[in-house]
Amino acid sequence: MTPPCPEPSGGRTAPGARGRAAQPAGGRMPPLPSPAGRPGLAPIRVDLDLHALDARLAAEVRALCYHHKLVVFTDQRLSTDEYIAAARLLGTPQPYFQKHYHHPKHPEIFVSSNVPLDGQKVGVAGTGRMWHADYSFFERPLAFTCIYPQVLPASKRETYFIDMARVLADLPPRLRFAVEGLRFFHDAWDYYKVQPWDIDRALAEIIDDWHKEAPGASHPAVVTHPVTGERILFYSKGFTKRVEGIPYEQGQALLAELAEFVAQPKYKHCQEWREGDLYMWDNRSLIHHASTVPKGQSSMSYRISLYDELPFSA
Repeated sequence: MTPPCPEPSGGRTAPGARGRAAQPAGGRMPPLPSPAGRPGLAPIRVDLDLHALDARLAAEVRALCYHHKLVVFTDQRLSTDEYIAAARLLGTPQPYFQKHYHHPKHPEIFVSSNVPLDGQKVGVAGTGRMWHADYSFFERPLAFTCIYPQVLPASKRETYFIDMARVLADLPPRLRFAVEGLRFFHDAWDYYKVQPWDIDRALAEIIDDWHKEAPGASHPAVVTHPVTGERILFYSKGFTKRVEGIPYEQGQALLAELAEFVAQPKYKHCQEWREGDLYMWDNRSLIHHASTVPKGQSSMSYRISLYDELPFSA
């Protein structure tokens, strides 16, 4: 269980474009920050109506996301088709590999929900409640993740983020030296959510079927962002399972040390969900963790995962 967070920083608000008919002159993105000397995650709130998104603005949005790492688009009123259209300008959607997470009409959308849609169960409830980077257990992890909340619980709903470039920079020299040149193996079978069709199946059979679709993946412990040049510790407590090339017990001890270091409250940013906001983050740089929805409260969000045209690591 992730401990309670203080009130999250709302981030800075940047002027942008509004209006459906035409892109106004005010549609330019705010200037990019300098990555040098930045203390940590600096999310930015952007006043850009995504109906006005075009190829030029999409390129500027990607640049904002690479540098700020978390972008919040405020006051959105998008239909499902409009959300998908905007996402396709920002990158290449990647449907989740398990179809029971899909929106019934739009496989690009990963549905996290405890709310029926047209009277039918759709998607999966309680997703993402561990520290992870999306698709890190595949050979090609994702570039961006977009979340568009559809139903907010009566109480607060948050996503927690950790900037792993900052973590790497802060590692004690002994730990930083220890991870250089290593490879971590990532897997997610232990977070599979049992479905009705799994009744009477052995656990070993369920795990075997998972690994036929998602066998896990090995990645460098330290990756280099292809745009910002930042070096990033590519590790998460949820999905990083072992260290390759060293004795198992030694690797597990190293992962335990990393888990303890990363868990320090100073690294955690809490982003509260607000009605009309749409969130986009850099999946290379950030790990994230969903908050828990209190029993009896409703929550639904639509996620679209994106690839860009760049290698995951420079």
